[in-house]
Amino acid sequence: MPDVPGARPGGVPLNREGYLDRWSELHGGVAPRGIVGGWLSLAYRTGRPLARLGVPPDVVTLLGLVVAALVLPLAAAGGRWVLLAVAVVVLSALLDGVDGTVAILSGRVTPWGYVLDSLCDRLADACYVGALWLAGADGPLCVLGGGISWLQEYLRARAAGGGMSEAGVITVSERPTRVIVTAMFLIGAGLYPEDAAGWATAGAAAWATLGAVGVGQLAVVVRRRLGRELP
Repeated sequence: MPDVPGARPGGVPLNREGYLDRWSELHGGVAPRGIVGGWLSLAYRTGRPLARLGVPPDVVTLLGLVVAALVLPLAAAGGRWVLLAVAVVVLSALLDGVDGTVAILSGRVTPWGYVLDSLCDRLADACYVGALWLAGADGPLCVLGGGISWLQEYLRARAAGGGMSEAGVITVSERPTRVIVTAMFLIGAGLYPEDAAGWATAGAAAWATLGAVGVGQLAVVVRRRLGRELP
């Protein structure tokens, strides 16, 4: 999902609906529906106890990156170890959602937290697509899929720098989709190790295909909102 900076002083003991409204406010009014809404609801249930305990959101962000890096040796080990890599992917992605929840509920949403979260997200994405490569996927295809996902986030960031205050659009290739695609094809590679390379390559192809569509979706919106001539 898109990363958008914001700040709010003081804690906000929000219920689920209040949390989703606040998330939407920080993300340019994007409605938390579908897969994004479900993912945020899970993050809310997980992050609320951490916010009550006073856990800093930056700690959760960094922990999510450390967990994401663990997927690499597990994928490289091959065989049934790849199934454990799936659990690691899901856990790291959950932590990525929880850090924002903790920040909102504890009133610790800061520009630095936004930058740190965005950086860790891109590094975690690299770990996910790297896991597909280590599981047997075609290398150039992995580079293409990972590069397109980075291009989408770069386009969104440059659009924000150009004056687009909104997230733009929820594309078919946001982080929850990348996580699901990675996990799904790693499950196939783990269950059928004799065809692990085929499953992993199909996962990399899905990254590239969905990423290309996502960049196209975002580019259309950015062009529409920033393409007007300056007065």
